Amino acid sequence: MDVADLPGVPEWLPDHLRDDGIEELYPPQAEAVEAGVTEGENLVASIPTASGKTLIAELAMLSSVARGGKALYIVPLRALASEKQADFEEFEQYGLDIGVSTGNYESEGGWLADKDIVVATSEKVDSLVRNDAPWIEDLTCVVTDEVHLVDDGERGPTLEVTLAKLRRLNPDLQTVALSATIGNAEALATWLDAGLVDSDWRPIDLQKGVHYGQALHLEDGSQQRLSVQNNEKQTAAIVRDTLEDDGSTLVFVNSRRNAEAAAGRLANTVRPHLTSKERDQLADIAEEIRDVSDTETSDDLADAVADGAAFHHAGLSRGHRELVEDAFRDRLVKVVCATPTLAAGVNTPSRRVVVRDWRRYDGSAGGMAPLSVLEVHQMMGRAGRPGLDPYGEAVLIASSHDEVDELFERYVWADPEPVRSKLAAEPALRTHILATVASGFARSREGLLEFLEQTLYASQTDDSGQLERVVDDVLTYLQRNDFLEIEAGELDATSLGHTVSRLYLDPMSAAEIVDGLRDWERGASDSTSASGSPDETPAEPPADSGFTTASELAEDADESDDTDRDPDDISALGLYHLVSRTPDMYQLYLRSGDREEYEMELFEREEELLGPTPSEFEEGRFEDWLSALKTARLLEDWATEVDEATITERYGVGPGDIRGKVETAQWLLGAAESLASEVDLDAARAISEARIRVEHGVREELVDLAGVRGVGRKRARRLFQAGITDRAQLRDADKAVVLAALRGRRKTAENVLENAGHRDPSMEGVEPAPDVSVDLDDGADGDTNAGSTANDDQSSLGDF
Repeated sequence: MDVADLPGVPEWLPDHLRDDGIEELYPPQAEAVEAGVTEGENLVASIPTASGKTLIAELAMLSSVARGGKALYIVPLRALASEKQADFEEFEQYGLDIGVSTGNYESEGGWLADKDIVVATSEKVDSLVRNDAPWIEDLTCVVTDEVHLVDDGERGPTLEVTLAKLRRLNPDLQTVALSATIGNAEALATWLDAGLVDSDWRPIDLQKGVHYGQALHLEDGSQQRLSVQNNEKQTAAIVRDTLEDDGSTLVFVNSRRNAEAAAGRLANTVRPHLTSKERDQLADIAEEIRDVSDTETSDDLADAVADGAAFHHAGLSRGHRELVEDAFRDRLVKVVCATPTLAAGVNTPSRRVVVRDWRRYDGSAGGMAPLSVLEVHQMMGRAGRPGLDPYGEAVLIASSHDEVDELFERYVWADPEPVRSKLAAEPALRTHILATVASGFARSREGLLEFLEQTLYASQTDDSGQLERVVDDVLTYLQRNDFLEIEAGELDATSLGHTVSRLYLDPMSAAEIVDGLRDWERGASDSTSASGSPDETPAEPPADSGFTTASELAEDADESDDTDRDPDDISALGLYHLVSRTPDMYQLYLRSGDREEYEMELFEREEELLGPTPSEFEEGRFEDWLSALKTARLLEDWATEVDEATITERYGVGPGDIRGKVETAQWLLGAAESLASEVDLDAARAISEARIRVEHGVREELVDLAGVRGVGRKRARRLFQAGITDRAQLRDADKAVVLAALRGRRKTAENVLENAGHRDPSMEGVEPAPDVSVDLDDGADGDTNAGSTANDDQSSLGDF
């Protein structure tokens, strides 16, 4: 189809597409147009990566806006939101306004009302609906990318319920769902009342195969010689062969540690193939990587990148990931070793994709388990860059003849598994049932079930009884914890329930926080548990159990424990532990040798914790309590200015993990402030201080300074040591002192002074004060208990 023949699109669009080199649509795009995507019709498009999904989305949104409407583009990841925003901003030259929103779950996003196209994560859209964003009802088109993620147990229910709510709010809403891999695309089309484009067409050929011995065995039955030289590993041989054809390689492995190790080894393979110009450019990128974080991970990544290789996983900071992705797209980095996070939609295609590890550890299986076909096909779809590569190859690695046959049967010739709803599970429904009632979508049990009938789950099951049973259990839980009132069949969210829904909290997290704060305030040990019922008294432990909690010792020593405690005396650690034991925080797990260390920590600091410590004979609860303590200690270290390198080594985490924990703690502590006010608990000041300290990673005396944009924890400490103790002093500070404290960095000093409101921030002609000397180690090391070793990664951290 010629772009001049597109119906319903803005008149400028055909010329714009021609300017981008697009004269005709790809076949799947033409099918989408014929199915009415530019005329308001619902559509599910299941087509391979690089086959034009984004243009289908643009055609739907731009035609909807041209009719006077407003469009929403839903993505699964924040990184994807930024990428799509950059793509869509090219339309601003034609008078369109683009907005992006991914955080601040308490906001109703009023500023987005005037935007023509809004890009947001599914969680953010869900929160906008909960907070009654008025412009949501103005939507005429919603596009959801990577729609197969409704199958994900963690995030799928949010996407599913959000789409159901949007369609109920806007009966005429055009819904367009996109994915590269859906095993049962027709089921999703039925659910969304949509037309279907299900195609395997690609703009360049994708050849799938398995490497074994000295040959690459391809799916069409042919073989190519791909020799493994000397002591070379199979992966290195494939990377070398790709480099000799001027191509790049993505290597997927099953853990962070393996990604880092593989990148270090493959750097030796890449180095001889770099030109002198590429080495210079890579050296500059490596220095940028070192500036992102003072950690061993940062140094290891920089070393690999300098030689043309890189690793990519969720433990990296956002700055690290963006530098790696950009360098790979620019063909400077020749090989990236990644965990499957890179397969989740970020635009990083390559000549070859190598799925080195097709098994990974699965706790539910008790060992290594095969990856799903859908996940492997997502990785394979990254092979081949239109306009850059003549073809793409996706290669699995086999270690025996039998494994060659197994991999062909299991992955190469297999169809992706059908997408199945994960909604009918209590953890997912806790949150969404409360939000559905609080936001007025249902006022009775019958109304609630009627709404849930509009979900994918309802369209995929004949067992309505299962959903009813789970709904009834959840309603009982929400009533017991004072989130809902149920009277004569009517459902009403309480004031507390409305607050919890608005804060975007799991109700169990809210119950845990409220119970912990109440327990601290009354100073008693008979608190109500998060289930809403009094804690059961555990069986009396044997006399030689070897562990006595601090609270038990305190009871023996002092029976006057019923006096109220001062809320201002709540320790930061206690608050960090409180939010770390909620379902909304991914805890650090206990590694070998950790239990004894954190039992001792618990013994020494139990009186700081909020709520009764479980008995060690409640194995699961007690271990979770210790895991939360470990997570809280990481947050405490960060808030007492322990340097990032020490934290990553102490807890076996990456810079991105620290930032993820910090951001989650900020959110949960902010929610705790609101909850304390809602239930009349006088703890807001202590919570606020703990939140601000963890936000900036500083001790109490630096909170004001660190809040100045561009300062941060290290610069705040240097300024403090130079005698500048708060924002007011910085505003009037001697510029020579500031320049010396900031190590002579003139541009940095100018920016800091400008942000502080200094009357003359210019550093022209200013020299650093010679009598100012700062030592970042003074007062910035925090607790020196080194804790654990650095070798184990925390692979179950999640990615909030």
